[in-house]
Amino acid sequence: MTSVMLVDDDNIVLLGTGVRLKGLGYTVFTAKDAVSAVSGVVKNRPDIVVLDVSLPAGDGFLVAERLQKMVGSAATPIIFITASPKTHLRERAQKMGASAFLQKPFDVSVLADAIEVALSPGGGWLPSSTEFAPATST
Repeated sequence: MTSVMLVDDDNIVLLGTGVRLKGLGYTVFTAKDAVSAVSGVVKNRPDIVVLDVSLPAGDGFLVAERLQKMVGSAATPIIFITASPKTHLRERAQKMGASAFLQKPFDVSVLADAIEVALSPGGGWLPSSTEFAPATST
């Protein structure tokens, strides 16, 4: 069973997205801030991290940087999510090697598709939805 670390400071996003992902068969771990996100990844070793850009105690990019430097989580795919319309955030995620970048609100089925693609061999994505744009390396 695929495990997901879902990181967001919004309880509605954590609960709603978490319940829907569990309903799709995923094991879901949650964290509400940067510190608990890093410790949760170390403790639970999820297959993928879904990470909000804006978090208390450090932003999602800081979390991603820490995870990428840690043995055991450096290769864990990351999908960034955000409610911010700032285009430079997508570009930053792309430069960091994120698997995907989703704009809130998003449909959980789109997130599930992004998770499956990120975990598939090659991890590529053929863009077919305006709700999802992959973060590809340049």
